[in-house]
Amino acid sequence: MADLSTTFLGIKSPNPFWLASAPPTDREVNVTRAFRAGWGGVVWKTLGAEGPPIVNVNGPRYGAIHGADRRLLGFNNIELITDRPLQLNLQEIKAVKKAWPDRAVVVSLMVPCDEESWKAILKVVEETECDGVELNFGCPHGMSERGMGSAVGQVPEYIEMVARWCKQHTRMPVIVKLTPNITDIRYPARAAKQGGADAVSLINTVSSIVSIDLDRMAPNPTIDGKGSHGGYCGPAVKPIALNMVAEIARDPETRGLPISGIGGVTTWRDAAEFIALGCGTVQVCTAAMTYGFKVVEELKAGLSNWMDGKGYRSIEDFRGLAAPNVTDWRYLNLNYVTKAVIDQDLCIQCGRCHIACEDTSHQAIAATVDGRRMFVVKDEECVGCNLCIEVCPVEGCITMQPLAAGAIDPRTGLRVEPGYANWTTHPNNPMAQVAAE
Repeated sequence: MADLSTTFLGIKSPNPFWLASAPPTDREVNVTRAFRAGWGGVVWKTLGAEGPPIVNVNGPRYGAIHGADRRLLGFNNIELITDRPLQLNLQEIKAVKKAWPDRAVVVSLMVPCDEESWKAILKVVEETECDGVELNFGCPHGMSERGMGSAVGQVPEYIEMVARWCKQHTRMPVIVKLTPNITDIRYPARAAKQGGADAVSLINTVSSIVSIDLDRMAPNPTIDGKGSHGGYCGPAVKPIALNMVAEIARDPETRGLPISGIGGVTTWRDAAEFIALGCGTVQVCTAAMTYGFKVVEELKAGLSNWMDGKGYRSIEDFRGLAAPNVTDWRYLNLNYVTKAVIDQDLCIQCGRCHIACEDTSHQAIAATVDGRRMFVVKDEECVGCNLCIEVCPVEGCITMQPLAAGAIDPRTGLRVEPGYANWTTHPNNPMAQVAAE
């Protein structure tokens, strides 16, 4: 049986599944229940500075995007950091870590952007004997308007500065949580590393308005007739998260920087994909809020079974294996030519592939053969785009088959060249000669 245990920045946990900093990690009773359910670790909901507690709205805090079957696709929230007293949180963190020494307990922090504020909170958090801290530079609502959260995460110089302060004032591992609300994720990641951060975690939530209530004519969630932008998470943000993780994993300046992956992890496969891009742990929130803490049983069992089937004995056996295969478009092999093939035994003749291709693509699928309903690919029109596969309701019915080197592509009339060639050397590229040299 596969070993799911992980060591991230020296922090040991029995599995890579951590609950992200959010309502599920707001207090001792929740975290204890999570650990009993089998979670490997938690990032405690973000603590603020000593003083008057944060004020959250006393009303709806969540909005959602649902699929046709009411499955939750995206989640939006306008909740702020913890509104419980700092000392109460610290007492509970200490108690949890003492009771569960084999689980990871990392504490999320957000305070004003001055050295003394960070120094002060690090000192008291360190006394809880937690395993590390996560600097919340990602929250896009409420706190960002106060010069914290994503207001810091969008300025690489601030990230580097605060990370350096924290490394100077604590012995604990420092993780920087990055905001996705930025053009190029590599710059804040580089800044975190330059500031001495031990790792980054990403992504935090995406700034969003999830929907408009057309009766009240206000954004959801609606508070007394008004709404605000919030943070978007859940399965819908996973593609954004994977891309940003990959950018950091393959950037020469941040390659090797430990990453805790966040963003839409709902199934074991999601977790495996983040780990394959180099993540040492994955953080989960929306799935737990949707299905409860016991969803971790499915995550662990699924990942373990898949690893057994692949012959992976530990997380490290496949961690990062996909990262080298992420490349820029210009380096994709232009000599790789494919055609769609429809398995007539599996085809249910729904016609979705034909309609999609006929109306929006390359008119490469015939709807009739010899006067009867039958869907067949026209190789002389097919560009191998695979749209038909994505709209087909039958898994495996349509596949992409590569043409062998030397074969004639009936669409172009050209011979498929052997070997590898990309845009940097293509004759149609006005910079090809420079690139080749």
